[in-house]
Amino acid sequence: MGLPSSLEKLRGTVGVWTSTHETLPPYQSGEIAAELESLGYSALWIPEAWGREAFTSSSLLLAATSNIVIATGIANVWARDAVSAAAAAKTLNAAYDDRFVLGLGVSHKPLVEGLRKHDYASPVTHMTEFLKAMNEAPMFAPEGNHEYAKVIAALGPKMLEVGATLANGVHPYLVTPEHTAQARAAVGDQFVGVEQAVVLGGSRDEFLRRAHAYLEIYTGLPNYRNNWKRLGFTDEDFVRGGSDRLCDAMVVHGDEQAIASGVKAHFDAGADHVCIQVLGEDLSTPPVEEWRRLAPAFT
Repeated sequence: MGLPSSLEKLRGTVGVWTSTHETLPPYQSGEIAAELESLGYSALWIPEAWGREAFTSSSLLLAATSNIVIATGIANVWARDAVSAAAAAKTLNAAYDDRFVLGLGVSHKPLVEGLRKHDYASPVTHMTEFLKAMNEAPMFAPEGNHEYAKVIAALGPKMLEVGATLANGVHPYLVTPEHTAQARAAVGDQFVGVEQAVVLGGSRDEFLRRAHAYLEIYTGLPNYRNNWKRLGFTDEDFVRGGSDRLCDAMVVHGDEQAIASGVKAHFDAGADHVCIQVLGEDLSTPPVEEWRRLAPAFT
C-alpha cells in the first residue's frame, strides 16, 4: 500500500519550514505561503507552540494557495483529542485538493506541563494511544472517509517505530544525515521528511550568531539533548545556544551550492523530502530574499 497522495507529492522535493508567517496578521499570513508557492517550493511546514492553532493557521495558508502542500511540523497532541485531529485533517485535505499533511508531535515537557497544564508522563505511550484513536475515529460527514496523511515527530528508536507502524512516517527535526539514515532504516517504506536549518552566505561569525540564537531554546530541551547524545554529542555541547561544534552539525552554512549539498546529504541518507529552515538576520522576520535566492537550487 502506497503513501497518501499528499505525501507522494513531496517525494524528492524540497520545502520550507518556518514560523515567521505568525509575525504577520492572520489576513496576511497566506502571503508567505503564496510567495513560497510562486518560487516553486513543494511544501510549507509550520509549528504549533505559543502562536496560532495549527489547523486554523493551515486553513489560512491553504486558502491563499493552489498547489503547495501545507504541513504541520508539528501539531501538539496535547492541544486536542484524537477524534478532533482526525476530523480536522480529513476536512482540510478534502477541501484543498489533498494538499494537507498532518504532522503530530508530543512536544516538550515545559510546553506541555507549563503552558498547557497536562501531564507529560509516557510520551511514547500517549502518542501510540492517540494514533490508534485517530485510526478508529468515526466521522459522519461527506469527507469522513477521505484519505489524509499523518506523520509524527520522531527522534529515538521507540518513537520511530510508532511512526512506522501507526502513522505514514516521520518528520525528524534538528538532526544530521546520520540520523536520517537511522530513520530510514527504522521506518522502511514509510515517509521520512526532514527539517534542515541553513544560513545563506555571510561570515562565520555571523553564521555562529544566527545558529546560536536558533539553538538557544532547543539546547534546554531534554528530547533534543538525548537524541544528540545518541549521535555522539556530549554535555559540553549543550551550553545554551550550543557549542560551535553543535552549530556546525545542525545548521548548514555557505552559498547556494553548499546548502544544496547539505540538503542532498539527507536525500542520500534516505530522506523522501527535506524542508529547509532559513535562519535570517532576524529570526522573527520572513527571510524572503534568502528563499528567493535558494529556490533555483531546489525547484
